[in-house]
Amino acid sequence: MIHRRKRWATLVSVVAAFALVAAACGDDDSGGDLTPINLQLQWVTQSQFAGYFAAVDQGFYEDEGLDVTILQGAVDIVPQQVVASGQAQFGLAWVPKALVSNEEGAGLVNIGQVFQRSGTLEVSWADTGIAAPGDWAGKKVGTWGFGNEFELTAAIERFSVADVELVQQPFDMSLLLNREVDAAQAMTYNEYAQVLEATNPDTGELFTPDDLNVINFNDVGTAMLQDAVWVSSDWLAEDSNDEIAEAFLKATFRGWIFCRDNFDACVDIVIANGPTLGLSHQAWQLNEINKLIWPSPGGIGVMDQGLWDQTVDVATGEGVIQNAPGSDAFRTDLAEAAVKALSDDDLDTEGNGYSPITVTLNPGGE
Repeated sequence: MIHRRKRWATLVSVVAAFALVAAACGDDDSGGDLTPINLQLQWVTQSQFAGYFAAVDQGFYEDEGLDVTILQGAVDIVPQQVVASGQAQFGLAWVPKALVSNEEGAGLVNIGQVFQRSGTLEVSWADTGIAAPGDWAGKKVGTWGFGNEFELTAAIERFSVADVELVQQPFDMSLLLNREVDAAQAMTYNEYAQVLEATNPDTGELFTPDDLNVINFNDVGTAMLQDAVWVSSDWLAEDSNDEIAEAFLKATFRGWIFCRDNFDACVDIVIANGPTLGLSHQAWQLNEINKLIWPSPGGIGVMDQGLWDQTVDVATGEGVIQNAPGSDAFRTDLAEAAVKALSDDDLDTEGNGYSPITVTLNPGGE
């Protein structure tokens, strides 16, 4: 049985979303023949979204006739709702979250599966001995909620872990650092690094991976697809919007290719857009994000049917969604066309030769 310290549900703040869009849009003067477009992020400015910021900075969207405004996310902004309500043409969301929204009538279509693998971890101190899902029994296990918990709760159900107390944690690692939870949810590219940027009071040095145990949901079999580009099916059905979607994907994929091949320049672009965490943290994050994207054997953004099926199987098997989505829940033709156009321009859209770099974290991520 799962005991929750707090109950939570996905929050939708239409008022906040409207305010963001109004502030971002202003008037409709796009400075020429460019088509104005809004892109809703899942979270605040950081290297998780580096490819989109690079596509703006390098003029890739303009090259495709688009004037793209990037809308930051927040705790109370649900990208799926922003897209479904027509406040943004494109939104980024994890696949299981969007599928839940679709069961509620959102009518979303995945047109670009940018991340090829999950970046979610459950992190604990090495001295707790928590090395596998079964070790969560009788423990306080942190998660953010808001739809981010599905891989964790699916693992708890799959491995029949008893007497887990799920604790809603803030979007940082303070509860783990203070030992108020036995394990905490973390992304490879963000919160995990926050622990490694903290000082071990016993040594005066930064914590190291040897101080931690990490459970990776890719390894335990409940990983589900994450960052994807979603649009409203109604919007996509309107005249010429499929052409706009293809153009958006082409420029976006080009942005991610730029970030793979021009690492330092891409980090500088993110920093110039004002993230709250520092340079070494953003470098770490981009390195980890690149690992989630590359290689993309079918071409960046093209859905892998096997990974989709795994996500749906986990989501339905563990009760995240009630029924498998229909075949219209994702399309590959737009991403495939974008990939072909980039390949015709001699750009590497698969990244089969990609290898990550080594990033040294500084205290506090500076």
